[in-house]
Amino acid sequence: MDAGQGAAGDMFLAALLDAGADEAAVREGLARLPLGAVSIEVRHVRRHGLRACEVSVREPEATGHHHRGLPEILSLLAAGDLPKPAGSFAAAVFERLASAEAEVHGMPVDQVHFHEVGAVDAIVDIAGCALALHSLGLLDEGNLVADAGGQAVAAGAQVVVSPVAVGSGRVRAAHGILPVPAPAVVRLLIGAPIAAHHAEMELCTPTGAALLTTLAHRWGPLPACVPQRVGVGAGLRDPASHPNVLRVVLAEYERVEATNPREDHLIVVEATVDDLDPRLWPEVLDAMRVAGAVDAWCSPIIARKGRPGHVLTVLTTRDRLDAVCLAVFAHTSTLGLRRYPVERLALQRDQVTCGYRGHTISVKRGLLDGRVVAAQPEYDDLRRAALATGMPVRQVLGEVMGAAASEIRPA
Repeated sequence: MDAGQGAAGDMFLAALLDAGADEAAVREGLARLPLGAVSIEVRHVRRHGLRACEVSVREPEATGHHHRGLPEILSLLAAGDLPKPAGSFAAAVFERLASAEAEVHGMPVDQVHFHEVGAVDAIVDIAGCALALHSLGLLDEGNLVADAGGQAVAAGAQVVVSPVAVGSGRVRAAHGILPVPAPAVVRLLIGAPIAAHHAEMELCTPTGAALLTTLAHRWGPLPACVPQRVGVGAGLRDPASHPNVLRVVLAEYERVEATNPREDHLIVVEATVDDLDPRLWPEVLDAMRVAGAVDAWCSPIIARKGRPGHVLTVLTTRDRLDAVCLAVFAHTSTLGLRRYPVERLALQRDQVTCGYRGHTISVKRGLLDGRVVAAQPEYDDLRRAALATGMPVRQVLGEVMGAAASEIRPA
């Protein structure tokens, strides 16, 4: 899901419908909600020359903006007798919204009263998105578990969301003039990547942020995949600064023949150094990676005349060989080096992000026959999360390792 231009509930619903969600099923489900004679209008528009789908809510008898609490909204959803996965997802989105509002205003969740998100159009947007996702098979039993306190976990469908553009400037809300991103949006996007954008306007609404964070399995660019359908949802505004759209790509993961580890042909570059200040070695290793090394390390040795020294070993591809050799000469005191070819067997690998108490930790995983057999969180991410939460690094590591290993990559 490409949220590089922002996200809002109506854009989300429009993109799903444009991607092939069953419009009749969405309309039928919305008609069961006790909201009166409310309907949606779906039409095709253009945004900066791009075709897109636009959805607007129609209320023949204007009901105004209600200040509903979470229990009232959950009761309203339950009364609509939506398909169970859709009803659970919609409830989870509102629970997440309530949790964010409670944090922002410093009150218990059951005392939160929504303003903008309690209005009919927001309820229709969220319930409509839930029904559309269900019609696309993205909320099937076992595919998605989401609640107000944690990140979504997918077993079948894998939902990847790009960094979210939030905008800048000021926005008028029920509580007055607020900075962009609004406080609730910032709270909802804790642990999610946000993107810079030149537009001075609100690009991501609380409803959009809640939908994205409840649905997202992981964050990042479009993974290797085979696109099947694309949906483009337009916001009601058409600013001159950018195309106000949200894009959804439905795809199958690229089929990778990963029965056996991959065989790589690499080059080893070595140098024996016995006269370098040992405090410089961390910088030397960083410089090797900057030069394009696949890996780099040093091993202690006893050199001539009993002098302590190190052997620098650098693993690199042939196309980066010259750059690595130059980096060895530039960053160490060696007068010569050795290089020779080597074969390496490497597991298929990917990188995912795991949420830990509002913090994002990047995890590199090794896969064999589609199964996770190794997982290694980034230590710097672990340390930041541990310092922020007051937990021991060892405990954060254990919890993140368990979450990363339990995720299943599609076959």
